[in-house]
Amino acid sequence: MSKYLISFPSAAMIVPDGELEAVGRDAHAVIEEAKAAGVYVFGGGIDETVPPVLVSANGAVTEGGYPWAPTLDGGFTVLELPSREEAVAWAARIAKACRCDQELRVFQFDPQS
Repeated sequence: MSKYLISFPSAAMIVPDGELEAVGRDAHAVIEEAKAAGVYVFGGGIDETVPPVLVSANGAVTEGGYPWAPTLDGGFTVLELPSREEAVAWAARIAKACRCDQELRVFQFDPQS
């Protein structure tokens, strides 16, 4: 089984007025289904009110992330699934609930993780 990252940047989620509550309800329902199916690993959204810091190997902390990297924000779900086809199916369910396309990536296998 592989772990899959299903995600979207904040700017992708454009919700018409009055639909935000329904989006939240629908998204939580899909997550509950993933939990019931035993495929849910974790998920959540980046707290955009807390700025990132860059921590070096010597422990030095610098405000902000990598200056050359795009902003990391939005929502993320990690599921453990037996196939890419099942990951695509779950990503489609999340996309429908969130009303926005989802990016799908697979984590490299690490037997020690």
